[in-house]
Amino acid sequence: MNRPFTSDRTDLGERSDIDAVSDLLPVAGLQVADIGCGAGALSRRLCALGATVLAVEPDPIQAEKNRAAEPLPGLTFVEAGAERLPAESGSLDGVFFFRSLHHVPKPLMAAALAEAARVLKPEGGFLCVVEPGMTGSHFQVMRPFHDETEVRIAAQAALSEVAQPRFGRVDRYRFVQYPRHADFAAMVTRVTGQTFNNISRDRVETDEVRALFEQGRSDEGDYVFEQPMLLDLYRDPRSA
Repeated sequence: MNRPFTSDRTDLGERSDIDAVSDLLPVAGLQVADIGCGAGALSRRLCALGATVLAVEPDPIQAEKNRAAEPLPGLTFVEAGAERLPAESGSLDGVFFFRSLHHVPKPLMAAALAEAARVLKPEGGFLCVVEPGMTGSHFQVMRPFHDETEVRIAAQAALSEVAQPRFGRVDRYRFVQYPRHADFAAMVTRVTGQTFNNISRDRVETDEVRALFEQGRSDEGDYVFEQPMLLDLYRDPRSA
């Protein structure tokens, strides 16, 4: 039985998303896709590690910004949903979902994971899914205005039910991050500036959120929160 939220994961300690991935996967020379790439920060980091990256973003506002961005060798931005990837079957070495699987509409999560398996090379192909956990102070401060409990549970269920049967091997890891904000206003600006979430300021600027945020005050005067992360690495694709 898959138990994604328990302690039966290998602990990587404190890591950024890209550091956790680079510790586990040598991507230099590989052709990969970054699904739900947002503004492409991690896509660019993958390129810096030597990968050729197809950066896929479904949000039309962000996708337009990506098309207007300065070109980077090895990086191709496309606008598409995770359930219909613009890549040939068996053409990619790896597919990444960096904090994006839970943003796929629940009815499309199974199709998105099936698509990821479809585009992977049958020899050596891998699927790497990084998702935020549902413990830690960062989750608690976000929950009153942006409760992702349901979709994060759905994402883990889809991995168990759809991804796992399509691969011969899965390795599970956990790591932790400590998001920092200078003050409450900085946090509000950050969370309301994402077009794919569309969070209004009035939902964030409440007494409840302020009180939870204040609990994160550090000795240095800024605000620090704990965010556990989950990483599932699937290898050895099986024939559909």
